[in-house]
Amino acid sequence: MSAVLDDCLRHEGYATGLAGTGVEALDLLSRGEYDVMLLDRDLPVLSGDEVMRTADRLRIPVRTLMLTAAGSIEDRVHGLDLGADDYLPKPFAYPELLARIRALLRRGDADDAPTVISRGRLSVDTVRRLAYADGRPLDLAPREYSLLEELLRADGGWINTRALLESLWPSEAHDQPDLVKTAVYSLRRKLPDPSLIASSRGEGYRIP
Repeated sequence: MSAVLDDCLRHEGYATGLAGTGVEALDLLSRGEYDVMLLDRDLPVLSGDEVMRTADRLRIPVRTLMLTAAGSIEDRVHGLDLGADDYLPKPFAYPELLARIRALLRRGDADDAPTVISRGRLSVDTVRRLAYADGRPLDLAPREYSLLEELLRADGGWINTRALLESLWPSEAHDQPDLVKTAVYSLRRKLPDPSLIASSRGEGYRIP
């Protein structure tokens, strides 16, 4: 998978370095400047967790997107507590990976922006990518989290279906409104009250 991703990211125009073990990863980080590191937790020789701990201890300035087959909320919290900037469970969709990379690169220009966005009973921590309702954590899939963050950023305003399609499915067809309807339905089921997300024909969706 690493070799395929390396080829794909080079095709997207990124300059990349490829490490097959945790030791090689630390060696690359020590010899070059990288904006983003895609880090698998299950690396051989030295685990991704140890790479993250070492990079954090050495204060290596790289934003880290951690990849893992373990996708429970406890695993995500653990990975983020190690110092990762974002967390993506496998299997993942390539367009979403690209969107996460772009978001991490943009974050370099927004370090002073608030990291917690709240409205009413809902909030998200944009650094840890964790969501809460009434102060209690929500176990959301990555797309559900991204949808909730987009709605919270609107600060009570309406977001239409096309805007959500372009934001959450940036590399896919934008003529499939059912993608948004399905994502909203899935997110509402995990909220303590489905009415926390309002909808209106012609307007879209909002958090009142």
